[in-house]
Amino acid sequence: MLLLRRSKCLIQFGVLNTQRHPVTPAVSSFAVRLWSNSTEHQRSDSWQRWRRGLVAGMLAGSGVVLAYGLCQHKAEQSHSMAPDMVRKSSVLPVFSQEEVTKHRSLEDRVWVTFQGGVYDITDFVSVHPGGSKIMLAAGGALEPFWSLYAVHNQEHVLEILAEYKVGELRAEDQQKQEAVKTLDPYSTDPERHPVLRINSLKPFNAEPPPEILTDSYITPSALFFKRNHLPVPQVDLDTYQLQVEGLPSGATKLSLEELKTRFPKHTVTVTLQCAGNRRSEMNKVKQVKGLNWDIAAISTATWSGARLRDVLLAAGYSPDVAHWAHHVHFEGLDKDVTGTMYGASIPLSKAVREEGEVILAYEMNGEPIPADHGFPVRAVVPGTVGARSVKWLGKIVVSAEESNSHWQQNDYKGFSPGTDWDTVDFRSAPAIQELPIQSAITTPVDGAMVDRSEEEVTVKGYAWSGGGREVVRVDVSLDGGKTWHVAELRSGEKGQDPEPSPHLGQAWAWKLWEVTAPLPAKAQDLEIICKAVDNSYNMQPDTIAPIWNLRGVLNNAWHRVRVKVRDTTN
Repeated sequence: MLLLRRSKCLIQFGVLNTQRHPVTPAVSSFAVRLWSNSTEHQRSDSWQRWRRGLVAGMLAGSGVVLAYGLCQHKAEQSHSMAPDMVRKSSVLPVFSQEEVTKHRSLEDRVWVTFQGGVYDITDFVSVHPGGSKIMLAAGGALEPFWSLYAVHNQEHVLEILAEYKVGELRAEDQQKQEAVKTLDPYSTDPERHPVLRINSLKPFNAEPPPEILTDSYITPSALFFKRNHLPVPQVDLDTYQLQVEGLPSGATKLSLEELKTRFPKHTVTVTLQCAGNRRSEMNKVKQVKGLNWDIAAISTATWSGARLRDVLLAAGYSPDVAHWAHHVHFEGLDKDVTGTMYGASIPLSKAVREEGEVILAYEMNGEPIPADHGFPVRAVVPGTVGARSVKWLGKIVVSAEESNSHWQQNDYKGFSPGTDWDTVDFRSAPAIQELPIQSAITTPVDGAMVDRSEEEVTVKGYAWSGGGREVVRVDVSLDGGKTWHVAELRSGEKGQDPEPSPHLGQAWAWKLWEVTAPLPAKAQDLEIICKAVDNSYNMQPDTIAPIWNLRGVLNNAWHRVRVKVRDTTN
């Protein structure tokens, strides 16, 4: 499982001592060649030490950091280099961020930045045990990756990294973000991990690369997809109060501390999915309006907080209220320039049913909820579209009517393929609550290449169904649907005991799946398909056209990727 704690070495060393081992690009390149020629016989033993160290460091499958292998590689290299070569002094050049960004491939060299320095790590990439995932950091900063993976918790990493240094990052680029923060209403938004694929900057909406989405059963908070409608609000805990209104007993106000101490803490693992997940595929059929999400606008976390049911009961809810009230509104603290808050609502029956497990969450993956995900409190509505799990929760209202919020009344609704923007009547369709059965392939990615010499191909992905319905089967085809293989399902971290089977109607989290199957004989191109089945025997439609809609929501057609087979015998 990916770990999310900052490396101690960053704290202990502070700013990198760039005077200790400065190396020019030419010297660095020559030194690497010298090491390569003189230590070829050591590589096999070194590789085995790398593997053992990486397993111990829990890096298996993460792939996007330098870590233990970097330490061993440079430690061995330093013994073979002449001391005067390593320490040869020169004034290092200054590079702009634009120049650094150009170095994102082996052909152009692989550069990264760290604490104002620029580093060329090209010669490490080819031996990186995590494979090509290290390239996710290419052309950008190392800090987010080093804070994401605990394996960097080694005191000598910074000293070794210094030997890869080729320059300094231009001061203007280091200061640019601070200079922008004076006028921008989004200037107080939190930092985000650079591996995320951005769909919009303001407001910020982004998803992780598919190939790392299913590396972990529980999605690290930094990689959890980000869906914001407005600027992230700044919340003062000293004055924060959650208001509960609409009950006969009058309004109730709760501080975060009261929410934690007055109500039992309930923990539940829940998958959240944006209604627009896989919208990019609908755009290929016919253009729609909305963010161009790929397949990763879905993630899973472990949430902890007070049950909404308990809070409503304490605020005066009784069975009599259900005679006139049918909805519970959530209002966020995020607002636009007019002061309009984001809002949504769910059925009262979902809110008060103990089995519904709706919580007012203040923890995500065992830590206080990060700013992007709703600090200090958010609603988590299991089995329901992510739009109803309102973040930065400020107000809860029990009501006879559905929320009149734009996002409840005029968005997140599905329509016939024949409905266009000239004929649409948003009042004619119900707001999306539960989502349909869904699955997607995360590995291999579309356009990948596989070698025929491997004889087999491994396909991985996720599957999930709304309303607490459990995924019971995933079928995978390598030949466009002519033949099928049944995938192995997983409901926990790989190598660990699976989570116990959920109670009927309470399967809130996804299943990760995997299948290894023989390559079809003589095939040059593969069309890999997946489709899932839940315990109500709901199945995915095979094509997108019949479910296309003008907002591009609810796309759950069979997911397809196309892969080329490379014949290595020629």
